[in-house]
Order: sequence, then structure tokens, then C-alpha cells
Amino acid sequence: MSRRLEPVTQPITFELDGESIVAQAGEPVAAAFVAAGRSTLSRSIKYHRPRGAFCFSGGCAHCLVRIDGVPNQYACQVRAKPGMRVERQNAFPDASIDVLQATDFVFSKWFNHHEFLAGVPVVEKVMLEVARKLAGLGLLPEKPAPAREPALVEHVGVAVVGGGAAGLAAARTLAERGVAFTLFEREARCGGRLLVGADEGAPAIALPARGDVRTDATVVGLFADDGPPCLAVLRHERLHLVFYERLLLANGGQPTLLTFPNNDLPGVYASRAVSRLLRAHRILPGQRIAVVGEPDECRALAKLITSAGGDAVAVGASPVRAHGLRRVDALTVSTQGRVEKVACDAVALCAPVSPSFELARAAGARVSWNARSRLFVVEADSRGRATPSTWVAGELRGPMSAAASAEAGLVAGHALADDALAGGRP
Repeated sequence: MSRRLEPVTQPITFELDGESIVAQAGEPVAAAFVAAGRSTLSRSIKYHRPRGAFCFSGGCAHCLVRIDGVPNQYACQVRAKPGMRVERQNAFPDASIDVLQATDFVFSKWFNHHEFLAGVPVVEKVMLEVARKLAGLGLLPEKPAPAREPALVEHVGVAVVGGGAAGLAAARTLAERGVAFTLFEREARCGGRLLVGADEGAPAIALPARGDVRTDATVVGLFADDGPPCLAVLRHERLHLVFYERLLLANGGQPTLLTFPNNDLPGVYASRAVSRLLRAHRILPGQRIAVVGEPDECRALAKLITSAGGDAVAVGASPVRAHGLRRVDALTVSTQGRVEKVACDAVALCAPVSPSFELARAAGARVSWNARSRLFVVEADSRGRATPSTWVAGELRGPMSAAASAEAGLVAGHALADDALAGGRP
């Protein structure tokens, strides 16, 4: 029951396993799949269970496909182009009818593939060969990768990672106070939740008046072991090594997958994936969508779904079990101790994102377990300072609204500006 809310204005076609799919030029391949009603994008490695897009932020492995002969591409991150050849992988003969899914039936509970038939003469060796043929994440690329240009080496005073609510607020503060900075945002546009979220009361998107803002720039690493610290940034398929003096991290987090049976069925989405499909791509991923999890986020997303002509059901309930063969068609939920089964053709899981603390950790910041939010968060002082040269803001500190993230970015931006204008080494 997924559908586009508006006609395609710049139609292109690409090939999915030999079938032509119509897409809006430049939209993610996974978005075109959802709009076309193609829920199964791949199969899981071990049990060959159907997999569909979940997070739409490149944070899970549910939508890995082979594109133009290159395996393991995130369908939610690759933009659709005319003539693109997309193949679903890790299935035989194809992902829609995969005979290897019998594994999930035979081993309906679980099995340890490391110990399966281990120690049995001859059989063990045969099973290893069979496992190597059936498992894995796709065949090798059809041809060698093109030669890469040498990395560009750059030096900046202040680097800001993340162009969402917190990063933009910090960048505007730095610009207003005359502190030069370079901001890296992995998406094609800055805004983050302000652009594609369902948060009520979120501030408007406002770009800094000055500063070097780079979109389509993904920070893939941070190195601070020897010598001055350095960011590894991929932009337009070229590596940039960016040495910095001060760093502000506002790179948010990744959606979490709530734990319940069959939570991996196609049609189960992170809440922010649903709001992204609606706001950025004008695609309703289902007519009857169960919106479950954190109550406030559920209510905001339910309002967005309803305004798009969908039906939001089980709003704010706790998921107990998903039902369906190839995709979700019902959800058992618990509401104030009452358990019921609700028909639906999609599920939106509203839960706090898990902070993407890896860059902060590499910069020397402390990461600790927060019992209240049940997440690992980055430790920092009241103004966002995590190390002598690193500040953090937004959801790296834990769950917060877009408005609160913007306020945290404002505070951290002022703190960093104070330090930079005071001069000296951080």
C-alpha cells in the first residue's frame, strides 16, 4: 500500500533484477523501491530471512544491494541514475523466492554455524565449503575499482562535523563571532532533523552567513594518535585529510531497532526513516502504519502520517511481535497491560537514536553508559567541552529534541569561540 504522494517530476528508469523501476531523478534507490512496492531488498546472511530498508541513514545493513557490478552498496545512500543496474544479493535464485530460506524453517530457534557438524570427519570439510558458497555479502565486483586520486591535505582552524540542528546553531554562532570554520555534512543539504524529521517545535533551518560549508562530505575517521589530529573526509569519491586545531562534533546518532520477535521483517522502519520518506521524498510507506515506542515522538509522527493521508494505529503502544511472511502485515502490541493484534502494512519504531560516539572516542573523549536513556553517551562539561580541543553537541550527549539540540549547539559554539578568540593552543 506504499505510494507516492505527488507525481514524479523528473522520471528516470533503472533496472532491478531485469525489471524496470521508475524513480525520481536523484532520490535514493531504496526510496524508489518503497514507492514501487518492492519491500524485499536482500536476504540475511545466516537464515536468509527477507530484508528491507530500515533506517534510511546508512546505519544498518538491511538494504545492501549490488549496483552496476559493485556489491554491498547502501540502497538508501545511492542516488538513482538512468540505466543503473541494481541486483538483490545473497539469495538463490532471487531475493523474492529464495530456496535457501528453508534454513530459517529447519533451524527455527537458532543454530551456531561455527559448531554445526564440527568434528565430523569429511562432513565438516564439506559443510565448510558449502557454507562459503552460501554465506557472505555478494560476489566480488565485476571489474577492478578505478584508480583513486591522491588525498588532498588541508589545514583548518575549526572543524564542525554535522549540519543538523546542533551543528548549524554552532556554525551560526561561530560566524557571528568572527571565528572561521569548515563544516562537513554528509547529506546533500544541511538541516538533518530540521529538514526530514517529525519534531514539533523544531527551529527553522538557518545557514551561517559566513564559513566554509561542505555538503556530500562524509567524515569516515579521526586520527589523533601521533602529531596533530586529522579528519578523514570522503567527498565526491576523493579523500581529504583535514588537520584541525579545534573540533566541534554534532554528528548525532543512528536509529535503534527495538527488540521483539520478527522485528527484521520488511516494512518495519525507524521512525525517522518514515518521516524522511514523507518529508524529503513524498512517499507514504504504507496506508495503515503502526506507530509504536516513545509516546511524544509517536504522536508527532502520527500527525505527520495522518496529514499525508495515511492511518496511524497503535500510537504509543509497545511492540510485542511482528507478523507476516514476506513483509509485515500485523503487529501485536501492549497498551497499559492490554495485548492486542493490530493489522498494518508498515511499522514505525519511535526510539531514541544511539549516539555516533566513534569520532568523539577517537578524539580522546570519554564515553559512558547512561542508565536512564540506556545508551552510551559522550561525556562533556556543561558547555559541551569533551577534551581540550573537542566540543560535542546535540544527540551525542543523549536523547533530546531538535530544539534542545539547537540550544546545545549554540552553547557549544559560544564556548568554542571563547577558546579560539582567547588564542593559544587548545
